[in-house]
Amino acid sequence: MDRPILVDSNVFIYLLRAGRDPAIALGNRYAMVDLATCPMVRLEVLRGQRSPRVIERLEEFFDVLMNVPADPRLWREATDLARDLERAGFTIPSQDALIAASALRIGAAVFTFDRHFEQIPGIPLIREAL
Repeated sequence: MDRPILVDSNVFIYLLRAGRDPAIALGNRYAMVDLATCPMVRLEVLRGQRSPRVIERLEEFFDVLMNVPADPRLWREATDLARDLERAGFTIPSQDALIAASALRIGAAVFTFDRHFEQIPGIPLIREAL
């Protein structure tokens, strides 16, 4: 795949609950692809962690990924996307609108287990077992 892959928070959470290190699991699986993240994914993943060691490991991994900045333009893009989807009859959580806007900004596919992203045009989805 030539495009980056933005990994949704539910993939990280799935791996962590399974006792697996996301850096190893994703790094091994996608060694030849640019993996990406955004501040919303970081927030969703890190907020539930209690172990300082796990938090440190995750932060180090997030820091080496392609990071999409959450600047004011991204917030406007996410708002416009959510509004357009609602007008088309689809409502998605605001967090997913921000993640989707981040993926669209960098032309990334989204690796997710979440069905909300199916409603968003222009985002290729990756749904693989890990």
